[in-house]
Amino acid sequence: MAIQSKPDVVEKTIAQLHQAYRSGATNARGVTQAFLDRIEAYDRRGPALWAIVVTNPAALADADELDRSLAQTGEFKGPLHGIPVLVKDNYDVAGLQTTGGSATLVGWKPGKDATVVAKLREAGAIILAKTTMSEWARGGFDNINSVLPSFARNPYNTAHATGGSSGGTGSGLAASFGVVGLGSDTFGSIRNPSSNNALVGLRPSWALVSRAGMVGLYDARDTAGPMARTVEDLVVLLDVIAGVDPADEATAGAEGKIPQSYKLALDRDGLHGKRIGVLRQAFAKDASDEFVTALLDRAVADMRRLGAEIVDPFELPEFSMFPPQLHPLSEVRAAIERYLATTGAGFPKSLSEVVASGKFHPLHEVSLRATAVAPPPREDPIVLALEKSEAEMRIAYERAMKAAGVEAFMLPVASHPPRLNGDRNVTSPGATTWIASGLHWPAVVVPMGYTYEDLPSAVQIVGLPWSETSLLAMAYAYEQATHHRHRPSTTP
Repeated sequence: MAIQSKPDVVEKTIAQLHQAYRSGATNARGVTQAFLDRIEAYDRRGPALWAIVVTNPAALADADELDRSLAQTGEFKGPLHGIPVLVKDNYDVAGLQTTGGSATLVGWKPGKDATVVAKLREAGAIILAKTTMSEWARGGFDNINSVLPSFARNPYNTAHATGGSSGGTGSGLAASFGVVGLGSDTFGSIRNPSSNNALVGLRPSWALVSRAGMVGLYDARDTAGPMARTVEDLVVLLDVIAGVDPADEATAGAEGKIPQSYKLALDRDGLHGKRIGVLRQAFAKDASDEFVTALLDRAVADMRRLGAEIVDPFELPEFSMFPPQLHPLSEVRAAIERYLATTGAGFPKSLSEVVASGKFHPLHEVSLRATAVAPPPREDPIVLALEKSEAEMRIAYERAMKAAGVEAFMLPVASHPPRLNGDRNVTSPGATTWIASGLHWPAVVVPMGYTYEDLPSAVQIVGLPWSETSLLAMAYAYEQATHHRHRPSTTP
């Protein structure tokens, strides 16, 4: 069989590409070039998604090496052999620029991979590109920074937001610029882009995945995590990146809590017998878009049909006591400056230097200036009060779940569709992601349909720490029974 030099890579899964490699229908070089061609056609031209900051000039050489290895040994290097991966621009990739969305770091090329990036390489992945993000992961619901001149755009409807801050990974995966990708989630930055771009995403249990070599935002909430077009692909990626890392001491808490493989979750009957609550307090009828609520109601009915026991509504008596609480500016300053300390000569080492440079997007100026003068976290009463509140929040939610006999609860990622790019004050996004962030608990996101002009929405399932296998089983069963995701029309 002749090797296809220009294979069709649109919407292709890891399993499909691996089958093509084994059969000789194509090879890693052909697949990598095909993805690079799509980036060339659609990222700056065509719909101009602006999802990619920089492509990896070594990607084709890395693909060639993998092809040689397969030809010589007959074996894949690992579970991600020849799989092009998109990496959010807050992870270090050796020899490739890391900016965190800030123009002050343009040209900074770390000499060492972030832990998860090293794991990707070891598993045979090809680091294809770095993806755009909200500047310093601030901004939330859209994706704009001082590195690129435009908003990242949603390939389903380019007038609308990708979600922040992992919006470049979200847009890029939806447009088939890569197969799977890395995001990070502090207050919803994996879940919002996954919802907005009809993807599967996982905010893992805190420190299940190493953050070493990643620009953080608030250590107590920061999680590194996977994004993909299918639950199965997400599971393969999670198997690779989860694990204890001495360079991130917090990951010691994951010891003994990681299954041999998360593929145990790939069960079409994964909803059968699961008892799930519907947390309607988080998306009150009078504050939610009726069409998004209708999608959630349909998801509830589908899960019940698939064998889940639904408690609707699942209610938390203390819900009003735990409103959304933003990250303390002192913690944000500390997280960013921890990373800046690792950069080379000529790059800022403090947020004060970033402010003094004038190299920031005007939309982020007010917050950036306030953050630059925040006190050390241990001297900040806001931090202590927030930690106390979140501890009480975890007790309250666990108590309510036990009383209702539920092992997880569900809600939309946002109670409104993706916002228009630039709409920061007019329309409420209705985000609910703050709940799992405040709890520090895992949450999986899976598409539940579309509203208006092809605007995606997703259901979010939240569970107790280390319940990823159960959550992913629920998501997989729902995905396989509904298949709501379709490819975007702007990137054929």
